[in-house]
Amino acid sequence: MSENNIPASKRMEIIRTKGRPTVKDYIPMIFDDFFELHGDRLYGDDGAIMGGVAYFKGVPVTVIAQVKGRTLEENQQCNFGMPHPEGYRKALRLAHQAEKFHRPVICFVDTAGAFCGVEAEKRGQGEAIARSIMEFMELKTPVISIILGEGGSGGALAMCVCDELAMLENAVYSVISPRGFASILWKNAEREKEAADIMKITAEDLVHLKVCDSIIKESDGGAHTDPEQTAENISEYISQALERNLQKGLDEMLNGRYNKFRTIGEFGVYEEDSESE
Repeated sequence: MSENNIPASKRMEIIRTKGRPTVKDYIPMIFDDFFELHGDRLYGDDGAIMGGVAYFKGVPVTVIAQVKGRTLEENQQCNFGMPHPEGYRKALRLAHQAEKFHRPVICFVDTAGAFCGVEAEKRGQGEAIARSIMEFMELKTPVISIILGEGGSGGALAMCVCDELAMLENAVYSVISPRGFASILWKNAEREKEAADIMKITAEDLVHLKVCDSIIKESDGGAHTDPEQTAENISEYISQALERNLQKGLDEMLNGRYNKFRTIGEFGVYEEDSESE
């Protein structure tokens, strides 16, 4: 169970609510003068990732976001929120542009996972994700990532290498979807809800495991009940995160980012005292 005794399976239902706000709803409520930029300069433009420059309370920032749609047409345009390699390369191009002009990077994550079709593999999906992880780790400008709904596998991790990671309170973040987990472990995809409740994928679970740094409160009942209030909460978090990170020196920032990820997955081994055996 997570905060307010809401199980992960219920949170999965909330984030899949048809009226849940997407990043296209949040951007105009949080940023001013957003100007979208397109293409990876190698292959093409991916509708599953959008990015551009904007002002956040007067501060120039680069915004990079994974996109989901509501209607069939919108979902087809954004490939149902599953980015292609050119999407990750576009994100990396914009991140390096932000580094050049000393702009902080704000990433919004909301994907079930990277697209795993044959064409994506032919264009180097694995390399694109790996390079994104590697180069974001060394990016010489602050990076703040926020998971809005689903944070699925490497497709999400590619945009979650950051100085601070926050999650909306009903968001989830996992190495595999609960349905995939149930299919592999139990050979029964119908046990998806059971899998979700044991995988430790909620914001509260991941703060406890030191994967996530902060939880952003949603409006009562979920972000879809009051998108403006949720956007205001996101804006307040970004303001505080930028204040914390913009005052860091370059070495402090990069070392902190490195150490943040080195501590993920640490565990202790209990050894009985040999004298007690």
